[in-house]
Amino acid sequence: MEENYYIGIDIGSTASKTVVMKEHQVVDSFTLPTGWNGRETAADIYTRLEEKQYVPGRGCVATGYGRVCVDYADKVVTEITCHGRGGWQLFGKNVTIIDVGGQDTKVIKVADGQVVDFLMNDKCAAGTGKFIEVMATRLGASLEELYQLAEHGEPLSISAMCTVFAESEVISHIGSGEKREDIAAGVIDSVASRVASLASRFGISGDAALTGGLCDSPYFIKVLSEKLGCPVETHEFGRYAGALGAALTAEEKL
Repeated sequence: MEENYYIGIDIGSTASKTVVMKEHQVVDSFTLPTGWNGRETAADIYTRLEEKQYVPGRGCVATGYGRVCVDYADKVVTEITCHGRGGWQLFGKNVTIIDVGGQDTKVIKVADGQVVDFLMNDKCAAGTGKFIEVMATRLGASLEELYQLAEHGEPLSISAMCTVFAESEVISHIGSGEKREDIAAGVIDSVASRVASLASRFGISGDAALTGGLCDSPYFIKVLSEKLGCPVETHEFGRYAGALGAALTAEEKL
């Protein structure tokens, strides 16, 4: 008898997450870099699923920036819906989900398992994970090293609202001989300030929770909590919130 798996695929701008569920339980998850072509990434995910014998039947939902690239999905669902559903599953209460992605930041209010409102900033990458990646490269550091440097620095001002101009500020700091630790702290402080500004303008209902790639950084969570003036919680599976919501939608709807 063929086993029934439900698959959620979240094709983000920089990373693509996949969650496999069976009988209401997550049985597998993995992340692949999105690369330059979402269709190639979707094909790579299919190959990985096939190797693991999770070949999608009638239970695959795609979401995220490149969801239309998953041509084998039975259904495509918006990021807001999937992040809200996944966030509710992870945190189990009324919560405001702050999702910092590669190219945008989303603030989603969830009550009783339903998205009640959301705000999205996709005008510039200066307040996103991609900006941190670019700045880490500028400083010759990995993301983990950048966070470690930042913890031991005093934040320098990076005030430009545009990624290009903000990068110019960082280059200027480097040229002036400023400490790497202080520049790194300035980068994290800059992103956290932009995220906190968006969330504060929208308003926090219930508790605040962080999802996306930055939820793996205790230092970023600490800085963001300070900027918001309230504790920000997260979950070890937080970066998979969108894919989890897609898998749950597949299980419930398909």
